[in-house]
Amino acid sequence: MRITLPLLLLILALPLGVSTTDTTPAATPAATAMAHAGEPYASWARSGRRFLSFDPRGDGRAVEVLGDLATAERIAVLVPGVDTRLRDFDRGLGGVAHRAPAVQARTVYAALHAAAPDARVAVVAWLGYDPPEGLSLESARDLRARAGAAALTELVQALPARAAVTLIGHSYGALVVGLAAPHLPRVTDVIALGAPGMGASTAADLGGARVWSALAADDWIRRIPQLRVGHLGHGRRPSNPAFGALSLPTTGVIGHDGYLSPGSATLEAVAAVVLGHPASEATASPSASTATSDTTSHEDIATAPDTATAPSTTSHEDIAAASSAASASGTGVGVGGDKVEGVESVTVGSA
Repeated sequence: MRITLPLLLLILALPLGVSTTDTTPAATPAATAMAHAGEPYASWARSGRRFLSFDPRGDGRAVEVLGDLATAERIAVLVPGVDTRLRDFDRGLGGVAHRAPAVQARTVYAALHAAAPDARVAVVAWLGYDPPEGLSLESARDLRARAGAAALTELVQALPARAAVTLIGHSYGALVVGLAAPHLPRVTDVIALGAPGMGASTAADLGGARVWSALAADDWIRRIPQLRVGHLGHGRRPSNPAFGALSLPTTGVIGHDGYLSPGSATLEAVAAVVLGHPASEATASPSASTATSDTTSHEDIATAPDTATAPSTTSHEDIAAASSAASASGTGVGVGGDKVEGVESVTVGSA
């Protein structure tokens, strides 16, 4: 059976106990795949958690939803960065919980309800691509981000049309978001946390969404050169005043991974942005401290044309959702000037 993302969204939107052609939320393809994958994944399905997709093959992929997508008026999609694997989805990289996509999504969801108890919101923890490993050549290039941006574009396009969508990218995930944003006019806000770059020179290059940035004073990402030559490097950091992003406060943020930790000023500001009423301190121009420390002599813009060529085909067999239009036509999704082909509806399953 070939499962498209719109069908999965319909299934997940149904209340528990309502059946539809032999399929209930408890028996979605993702839940079945988790049961077959064994622990700890089987327990995720048994606990009632809801996933748009799950695939344990390779480094694994998972897309979890908190809240009701069918009724949500505001949806936040969290995109993680380098080294994130399926094994880290719940426990966090190195066993540090606040680095886990699932934990971060729950934290954001709780912050949204604390700020607006009656708001209709949903949060998506999206590990729908293969992040590169740490400080490697792959992480310095944008090829995996381009493939991720194609998959992210398909997800966002399939979300309920009534909802305002905010994309939140951390580290390399902000590059994925930056490459997807120009193709997603429905996105209202883009948030970059600890971003090395977004594949763009200015916020205006990302389409019509408002662009927000947070970069902590002790975040090591500041040491990454602001360069882009072909597919190498990620360009100007969004925290650079010349980029033109709005600055989010970072009080209480420690290091590269603490932006969404409970109690941080960034978490509170992110919740305000998602809810559509950013706090006054979040709407100002980049702070003086950010402007001073993040202006470098690297001229932080693309200094050479994109002459490198991305692979003509990117495998998406592990993605549980895809565009029915792309599947029907066989065409790829254009991201950043290059076509990522092979995006098609697939069956969710284990290896």
